[in-house]
Amino acid sequence: QVQLRESGPGLVKPSQTLSLTCAVSGAAITTSFYYYTWIRQAPGKGLEWIGHITYVGDTISAPSLESRTSISRDTSKNQITLNLSSVTPEDTAVYYCARKGIGLLIDSWGQGTQVTVSS
Repeated sequence: QVQLRESGPGLVKPSQTLSLTCAVSGAAITTSFYYYTWIRQAPGKGLEWIGHITYVGDTISAPSLESRTSISRDTSKNQITLNLSSVTPEDTAVYYCARKGIGLLIDSWGQGTQVTVSS
């Protein structure tokens, strides 16, 4: 059974870069045909898709965040990384790592990690 665990700083200052890691266990991130995705939920708002990385390492990000988003992976550590640059308080949210499986439906979630952007 796959498990995902997000980690990163809980507090980031405006204009800095937010870096989060998703450690995956129970499955290799190179396993066909799974995608690993980042999703966030700001206070009082719905889920927002940030982007994903495929089993071959291709990435795609939400158009609204694309210019600030970088998603990468370390296959030796079986980890996914999210970098979000030039953060503002509007980036305050709970950030989730999730896996998409058959039909690109999410079949596993991390527990989420709270990120607050504040000076």
